[in-house]
Amino acid sequence: MVSNLEGVTAEDGASVPAEQIAAAVTAGSFIYGDGATQSFDADGTTRYVEHGRPTEGTWSVEADGRFSSFWPPSYQAFYDVRWMVEHRKIVGLRFIDLRNGASFDGLYQ
Repeated sequence: MVSNLEGVTAEDGASVPAEQIAAAVTAGSFIYGDGATQSFDADGTTRYVEHGRPTEGTWSVEADGRFSSFWPPSYQAFYDVRWMVEHRKIVGLRFIDLRNGASFDGLYQ
């Protein structure tokens, strides 16, 4: 279920403005193409479950507007966050790793 996005209009592939990233990532949990799931809490906690194995990290929006995730003990990544829109409805987010360009499509569950 998607919440927090009432009144937000977006175009498919457009960058999520820094001031909307928190609302976008906390609007619902995500499922990825490989079946992994992820949730982002308003307190900055994120949970990722892959093949039944849960991991927990943190997320934030940096002062320069980049989206960051940190996975203990030392993995940190920065992403460009883009809207995924179908039939004028926001259906998910695309996370593009700023280091290597890899993208991860998360559909709202």
